[in-house]
Amino acid sequence: MILNEKDLPWLAEPLAQLRDGARGHALILHGRGQSGLLSLAFRLAQAWLCEQPPGPCDQCPSCHLSLAGSHGDLKVLMPETHQQALRWGGGAEEGESDVSDGESKSKRKPSREIRVEAIRQAIAWAHSSSARGRGKMLVLYPADAMNVVAANALLKTLEEPAPGMRILLCVEDPERLLPTIRSRCQRAAVPLPTPDAALAWLKAKGVDEPETLLRAAGGEPQAALALLEAGLPAAAWHAIPARVAAGDASALAGLNLPVAVRLLQQLCHDAMAVLAGAPPQYFPPGSVPMPANWVRLNAWQAALLKAARHDEHPWNAPLLLEALVAQAHATFARKAMGPGRAAARPGLATLPL
Repeated sequence: MILNEKDLPWLAEPLAQLRDGARGHALILHGRGQSGLLSLAFRLAQAWLCEQPPGPCDQCPSCHLSLAGSHGDLKVLMPETHQQALRWGGGAEEGESDVSDGESKSKRKPSREIRVEAIRQAIAWAHSSSARGRGKMLVLYPADAMNVVAANALLKTLEEPAPGMRILLCVEDPERLLPTIRSRCQRAAVPLPTPDAALAWLKAKGVDEPETLLRAAGGEPQAALALLEAGLPAAAWHAIPARVAAGDASALAGLNLPVAVRLLQQLCHDAMAVLAGAPPQYFPPGSVPMPANWVRLNAWQAALLKAARHDEHPWNAPLLLEALVAQAHATFARKAMGPGRAAARPGLATLPL
């Protein structure tokens, strides 16, 4: 579901600025993962197609079509994994209807990429006549999900777009895009809301101790709300450092693997800060135990980085998390662990990747 600037009030100002000030045909929107990139891109495309400018008015026929997902001049490309997570459209990424080698879509793993077939169909669509005469809008989210072949297929359209064509590429870090893509686009950063605005938004959502969850989410209010919805209220977040340091893997129960690994990486970051004499960034002051030494802490960080690179691997998630938490326990233990105990609960380095 697309949220608008009334749902995410910090998007109102950049929406107005880009709607009235953007002149190029290709624009890279970049910002933190849950800062509202897709919502901003969609509302900006809707505003440019609006028949009662300055839009989006949400009242004209064009806006009604955009909001219904049936506007002939607005196309959004995203991987199947994102479509499923966002409950977007009807499922398969465009261009995926023809499955090769007789492979059924029901058995095929959802794609994590925007594939070249989808880009080629979008290019053909861009050169067809506009349905309502106000140009065409193509949104790619996240744009770095294009594989190399798909990105190269888009280059010609970026160089010589069809008349009235505008392309919005949403990405956390523009450096993840090919240099040839970046050089053909303008850029606009999407800022996070101010802490006061973010806290007010979370309080309006009924979040208890919003300061704690906003800190945990690195200042992203939508990410803070997602933590609560994942089963991590402020009280649970307070308790995580001590429970993980004690080797209690049940502290991560119910979390999917990428979220759990990200949480452990945040704890590792704050442990490094504490060991260096700095305050923690994600967890409340005083909640992060002092690690034993830098050697163990660096080894745990390396294990977490390895796990993060393979967080979509179909291995046993509880077993992996238990290994990572066991290594955390060794990292925070002030006394050396006996050889028998250490061998009984191996670290990630002993797991095949």
